[in-house]
Amino acid sequence: MDHERLNSPSTSAISLEVMGHRLHISQDPNSKHLGTTVWDASMVFVKFLETNSRKGRFCPSKLKGKRVIELGAGCGLAGFGMALLGCDVITTDQVEVLPLLMRNVERNKSWISQSNSDSGSLGSITVAELDWGNKDHIEAVVPPFDYIIGTDVVYSEHLLQPLLETITALSGPKTKILMDAKYRHPSIHLYMMDPKAPLATEAGVGDNGNDDDEEDVSNLGEDEGDPGVNNESCSGFQESKSGNLDDWEIRRTAGVIVFSLEHFDVEL
Repeated sequence: MDHERLNSPSTSAISLEVMGHRLHISQDPNSKHLGTTVWDASMVFVKFLETNSRKGRFCPSKLKGKRVIELGAGCGLAGFGMALLGCDVITTDQVEVLPLLMRNVERNKSWISQSNSDSGSLGSITVAELDWGNKDHIEAVVPPFDYIIGTDVVYSEHLLQPLLETITALSGPKTKILMDAKYRHPSIHLYMMDPKAPLATEAGVGDNGNDDDEEDVSNLGEDEGDPGVNNESCSGFQESKSGNLDDWEIRRTAGVIVFSLEHFDVEL
């Protein structure tokens, strides 16, 4: 319902304080493309990062220089959250959304650099066209990435297969995937739980091996009781372990991270 939304669909821009920086994000809720609206999930995502950036796996010292790609970036807010932690971010979307996305990226980069606040912690953030499943677009962004992020990106079932193929192509052995667990159709949720889905059986992501420098991906929260995180493993991985996959295939999916933003409180 509209009264429960964090962002009003009647406004042309939002202003949000994130990690000491005031971000001004333009939007066009009246366009025919869903990517030109700042959806609540992206606002919750950046506040999640802010809350967990003081220590632990989301602190800037651990994220500085990490390569991040945002899928379905829309207005670009979530990507800016990672850039403010020192990551090198590529925000991507369809060509129709790029003008608004590029305007938001360039304006906020300029405002941050000109402000009195510390801009030295800002990583880099760029814009690229990426249609899910387009091999040329995928090759152009030069995978693999350390993190793949996305907020509220799946609204139609027919988009799920190309999304999973794209995530697979962008992933490497230690890629971590940060996406909210909100889907807009029950069949999408069931597909994501299917152990035969490409992401569960083919996406070589998140095998942490024995590298002591890598964080334990079984729990994204700083504490076990962190309200911003679902501490359980993603359902798809749980089903994979009980299915017919061999140990090698299971290890390849061990680091796939999907966390729930549903109960995370946001103060604007």
